[in-house]
Amino acid sequence: MYNTILVVLGVSILGVAWLPSLLKKYPLSYPILFVGLGMLIFTLPLGLPDPDPVEFSTFATHLTEICVTVALTGTGLKIDKRFSLKAWRIPLLLVLVLMVLTIAGFVGVAWGVFGLPLASAVLLAATLAPTDPVLAGDVQVGEPGKGGEDNVRFALTGEAGLNDGLAFPFVYLALALLPIAKESLSERLWHWAWMDMGYRVAMGVLVGWLAGRLLSYLIFDLPRRARIRPNAYGFVALAVTLVAYGLTELVHGYGFLAVFVAAVTLRRHERSHEHQDEMHDFTDQLERLLIVVILILFGGSIAWGLFDHLNWTGVALGLILLLVLRPLGGLLTLWGSRLDWSERLIVSFFGIRGIGSFFYLAFALDTRYFPNSRELWATTGFTVLVSIVLHGTLATPVMNWLDRRQGRLTIEEQEEQEVQQQEQEQPKGAAS
Repeated sequence: MYNTILVVLGVSILGVAWLPSLLKKYPLSYPILFVGLGMLIFTLPLGLPDPDPVEFSTFATHLTEICVTVALTGTGLKIDKRFSLKAWRIPLLLVLVLMVLTIAGFVGVAWGVFGLPLASAVLLAATLAPTDPVLAGDVQVGEPGKGGEDNVRFALTGEAGLNDGLAFPFVYLALALLPIAKESLSERLWHWAWMDMGYRVAMGVLVGWLAGRLLSYLIFDLPRRARIRPNAYGFVALAVTLVAYGLTELVHGYGFLAVFVAAVTLRRHERSHEHQDEMHDFTDQLERLLIVVILILFGGSIAWGLFDHLNWTGVALGLILLLVLRPLGGLLTLWGSRLDWSERLIVSFFGIRGIGSFFYLAFALDTRYFPNSRELWATTGFTVLVSIVLHGTLATPVMNWLDRRQGRLTIEEQEEQEVQQQEQEQPKGAAS
């Protein structure tokens, strides 16, 4: 089994290095293929381990936790726009207004219409409301300093970076709604309000900012003789991730929020530093490696019966979220914003769900007992699968249409133009 796993991982890593370039002109994203690969190899008699996320909830929690944390660092490092309430107004609206509206609407439908227990409805809403920084690369901004930071891409990138931390209070709300011996509901809700909604958010922002400032000084401002060697900046990005996350969790803050704030702070401190690209590229490669593992396991769990507990209620809730609550809520939230109608429509539609949803659900189920845990996993898995297929198929053609409509070159055209310029600038002797 060990050697079989090595072969599968090797082939998958080769695929994640090769497929993005192959598929960039087509309406197909590589996560779709890796989910299919996972379904295929776990169907074959290869003796692979059981990928059941309910039985191995602790492993699922930590694997998805690492992936989301690394992705948040890369997301923060590639945003060129400096933070201010005015400049970041659209992402903040999407997080503070749209996400809350989505959670409230989902709870109303799941609890009030379909009759789910209130705690399960809140947990499912908190799990599925935040968009994902991991699988949303096709609709996010480009590499640091390379442009491609239009209103739509910046809004979706900022939202994905922020809401993976700010959805956590609602996960804790679901846990607070479960009965606990010797604690009344009012006591649990009071503790949730000041601790989970107040203190943890504040510490996430504060420790993330302090970690970003301190690490910026150590990385960029030390005397030259004490500076980090150029070939080690990839490890610096990993250090930023682990230090910001670990310190914040030690003081009981939200580590996801801290990691994103630290990365944005680091990016703002030295925007033109020559090694910003190296830090981003390292996190991007590490993120892709983790994505491969998670998507294959996700496909394997489907092949091994993840959807055996999927019912029509779960199917309806997933489709309502993706096709009704998110788009309508986005249009209402962005009504009157500076975005034009096409930008508002695209931002509202591309609420991609992914690895973050897996983490929140695994974390909650590993923390407390929910009697309908397998139904929750089936609904979450179905929603993520539909999002991967639907959004992954439409991302490339829709973003290309938007670029052409606004008079910009598409990402593929920009890359081709850069290659042509490099060929023209190449000396004849080197070319021969």
